[in-house]
Amino acid sequence: MAFYHPILFRLDAERAHGLTIASLGAWGKAGTPLAPRVPRLATTVAGIAFPNPLGLAAGVDKDGHAIAGFFGLGFGSVEIGTLTPLAQPGNPKPRIFRLPEDRAVINRLGFNNGGLDGALPRAQSAKRNGILGINVGANKDATDRTADYVHGVTRAAPHADYITINISSPNTPGLRDLQHGAALRELLAACTAAKGTTPIFLKVAPDLDPTDIDDIARAALDNRIDALIVNNTTISRPGLRSANAKETGGLSGAPLASLARQRLADFRKATGAAIPLISVGGIDSGAEAYARLRAGASLVQLYTALVYEGPGLPARILRELDALLKRDGFAKVADAVGVDAR
Repeated sequence: MAFYHPILFRLDAERAHGLTIASLGAWGKAGTPLAPRVPRLATTVAGIAFPNPLGLAAGVDKDGHAIAGFFGLGFGSVEIGTLTPLAQPGNPKPRIFRLPEDRAVINRLGFNNGGLDGALPRAQSAKRNGILGINVGANKDATDRTADYVHGVTRAAPHADYITINISSPNTPGLRDLQHGAALRELLAACTAAKGTTPIFLKVAPDLDPTDIDDIARAALDNRIDALIVNNTTISRPGLRSANAKETGGLSGAPLASLARQRLADFRKATGAAIPLISVGGIDSGAEAYARLRAGASLVQLYTALVYEGPGLPARILRELDALLKRDGFAKVADAVGVDAR
């Protein structure tokens, strides 16, 4: 990822991403926040008081170098990671590809990160103006992936406002197998036992059939998961036009919007609206964020739209969202959640 700028777009996508994180990390220490707090946008989800419903999705600031900077852009929550027990380099480069004609990105990063021990001290010391989530995963060569997740949950819990279990990345071979049957139930039971009082969220893939959706929903309910993040990147390729469209990896951005809306509806139905849902995929405006809330999302997250819209996007979405809530007579975000799905 890199915020849109003609010079940055001339650079390799991963190098530009690194420069962006470094710049935001520096700015976060002294920069003036771009978005004011708006009382109407405050909301409580899973017992956590969010200053607004707009979150930064995991994968942007994997190692927590720019937490304060992202809060300064206006995000009500920032989710760092995915973090694994041990540092790992991820997949070979190049592994991030812009699709400008589609306003999309394909990545096959493979959980590249500096490990929990590197990032958690930064999470602990970062200036927070919102809610901090920590997204945890398993090392690629782990012989016991459930043990890796339990380790991640245990280590992250003292530093996080919530923890996300990420079993939905398409870039670690076999990882999505944990979304099914006994493996899923064993994982969720072990992680919920390890979390203490910290809320735990589960991030799922969009590439699921109806049986998968029902199974995940039941497992989440049975194990008292606090929220579902719907969804990760997709391995599908819906009508792409860009030169990099045939690259392997997970697709994010505007082309994911339709699938993300459908999965939001699917999981709301499958859970009976008994678990808060966080919608991700193709959110690039206040109008789209508002539509997801009305469709049943309690929170929304974005990532790829920042690449094309720039650092002013979060503040703009919050202004638009506030105006839409006011227009329709909603005193607070929670009043709008699910009104179009009842």
